[in-house]
Amino acid sequence: MKIAVVFPGQGSQSVGMMNGFAGAAVVERTFQEASAILGEDLWALAAGGPAEALNRTVVTQPLMLTAGVACWRAWRERGGPMPAFFAGHSLGEYSALVAAGALRFEDALPLVRLRAQAMQEAVPEGTGGIAAIVGLDDSKVALVCAEAAQGEVLEPANLNSPGQVVIAGHRAAVERGMAAAKAHGAKIAKMLPMSAPSHCSLMKPAAERLRERLAGVALGAPSVPVIQNADVASFDDPDRIRQALVEQLFRPVRWVETVRHLQAQGVTRIVECAPGKVLAGLVRRTVDGVEAVAITDFAALAAATA
Repeated sequence: MKIAVVFPGQGSQSVGMMNGFAGAAVVERTFQEASAILGEDLWALAAGGPAEALNRTVVTQPLMLTAGVACWRAWRERGGPMPAFFAGHSLGEYSALVAAGALRFEDALPLVRLRAQAMQEAVPEGTGGIAAIVGLDDSKVALVCAEAAQGEVLEPANLNSPGQVVIAGHRAAVERGMAAAKAHGAKIAKMLPMSAPSHCSLMKPAAERLRERLAGVALGAPSVPVIQNADVASFDDPDRIRQALVEQLFRPVRWVETVRHLQAQGVTRIVECAPGKVLAGLVRRTVDGVEAVAITDFAALAAATA
């Protein structure tokens, strides 16, 4: 059996998201390590919120990075095997690089906080938006974006599964896009709880700030290939990894292609490392013949590693 381990990004956070891992020493140690580095009690935030705090980009990104790394460490401590591939959805790509040994956890935490700050400051809170469109194919969503932009930015941001695409841009354009999508037959058009419109061209100023910070961050070749979002490819060269992380901010997450690529490489089991079941659900809707397992709590971890 060939395994891939994947990590979710923003959108999987929720109050109480780590409660199922309470008492797991390796998980709690990871949160303590992150909290000491960032000067903020991430475990308390995960447990008690409030939701408004968890959904702020500058909070969500370090929190989800920590959750992914904590879950990965628990997987390994329980005897879970090294996978053949890693991948991460958007922010989850940083968790994947940490798990693969290409990026140190202590470097990743301030890096993703800077990433989050740059994203938020590139588009002042309330002026950007991001929405899920369900029930239209990719070409129809692209048409909707072109129709509804009206001189503002509106672009496909996450190609998540067949018939599920996230759009991002100026908030008014996103609202027009949601209405246009419904008019074109979309089953669902829903604004998502994210305070920055990631993976669209509004993020180019943030990408330049990230490029400057990445220049001073140590990166190495991953011990296991990490399939990166922007290119659906893995890289050993640190400079190419840096470039992929920069471009990831303003290019779409090509998750459908990522899952199909993993299947084409012989992967038959994909394990989602972190709270929630978002990626496992996307895998099931994208390919047949690949088992998708979500490690949502310690019981699920024990079952997955049995």
